[in-house]
Amino acid sequence: MHTPDQIRAPATPRQPRLLEEVRRAGRARQFSDRTVDAYTGWVRRYVLFHDQRHPRELDGLAVAAFLTHLADERDVSVSTQRQASSALLFLYREVLGIPIEAPAGIARPGRRRRPPNVLSRDEVAAVLAEKRGTAGLVAKLLYGAGSG
Repeated sequence: MHTPDQIRAPATPRQPRLLEEVRRAGRARQFSDRTVDAYTGWVRRYVLFHDQRHPRELDGLAVAAFLTHLADERDVSVSTQRQASSALLFLYREVLGIPIEAPAGIARPGRRRRPPNVLSRDEVAAVLAEKRGTAGLVAKLLYGAGSG
């Protein structure tokens, strides 16, 4: 049995934490689990980038600063930066109910251009010389037809 001093008043319901709110809103909109995880990850990184300030205290300039940081210092791809931008716009518009415009004037990551993998004539000759039988015939036909 409990004495009156041991009985506590029912706890008042706490406000959902920010990341819980993002998860709940994403699920309510039937986002995939991977999208929900990605969006909560971006919101978390955004809050940490701004010294754990709540996004209500921040604005579009803070979003632009974070996205520029991703491009300039983290060297993320364009698609990764777009995903982060979408997550933050979702946070502000859908979760917090704060109208925010898509940030303009942010640094965009440059397209990574990979040099083509091309073998020299001597390297091709060495590879083809190693191939025998049907595999050799197919390789020589493909190379000679320009399909390689």
